[in-house]
Amino acid sequence: MEELARLFPQWQQIMWGFGLVFLRIGAIVSFIPVFGEQSIPARVRFAIAFTFSAIVYPAIANNVPPMPADLVGTLTICAPEVIAGIFFGLLLRFFVIALQTAGSIAAQSTSLSQIFGGTAGADAQPAIGHVLVISGLALAAVMGLHVEFARYMIHGYTLVPLGILVPSATVSAFGLATVSQTFALGFTLSAPFVLASLIYNVTLGIINKAMPQLMVSFVGAPAITAGGLFLLFVTAPIMLSIWIDRMGQFIMSPETVIP
Repeated sequence: MEELARLFPQWQQIMWGFGLVFLRIGAIVSFIPVFGEQSIPARVRFAIAFTFSAIVYPAIANNVPPMPADLVGTLTICAPEVIAGIFFGLLLRFFVIALQTAGSIAAQSTSLSQIFGGTAGADAQPAIGHVLVISGLALAAVMGLHVEFARYMIHGYTLVPLGILVPSATVSAFGLATVSQTFALGFTLSAPFVLASLIYNVTLGIINKAMPQLMVSFVGAPAITAGGLFLLFVTAPIMLSIWIDRMGQFIMSPETVIP
């Protein structure tokens, strides 16, 4: 019993450190692609967060501060960890939003925005967006990005140390840079559909000008629908490869967004 009593402070410190890591990793897992989707049950996400915490904790165990003696000191350390987890999770969640944005632009450009499919999130989205999101998440899963996610979580402690609140200047810079890059990536991915829509509408206008009596809308609607679906079939692999490369580059060096 005396030997167990001597080990108790060490176990207490281990449990305290693991709890701090779980606070940040649990918040990250709630937002990251694949593991943070709302279609995944909460218990499964809890198990995933616990597993990632067990992977990350040994890497930062030496940097865990001692457990405070009072509640205020405990909250002072715990609250920044939750905020940091939300911060790093949102950095990756914006890549999924980029796919949703690309799908919405593509659907609107090809007159397919009224065709709604299922969704991996809470809001319904056009079928093109749903196909891109599900395909992108499946591609991320089969390419083993869970290993890169673990490296990303560990590297996050270098950018924002344990128990340190994320600076407001970093958050504001993140908001501006990440949102702009998200919409730029979404528009880049949907560029073929925008160009096809431009060519289609210009051609339709010329035909309408040459033959005013022809109901060009009835002739062109099936053409743009079929063309949009064919264009999705051709360009989806390229779009997803660009998306997965951009996300992989960011996971390897998140300093590209965080000043």
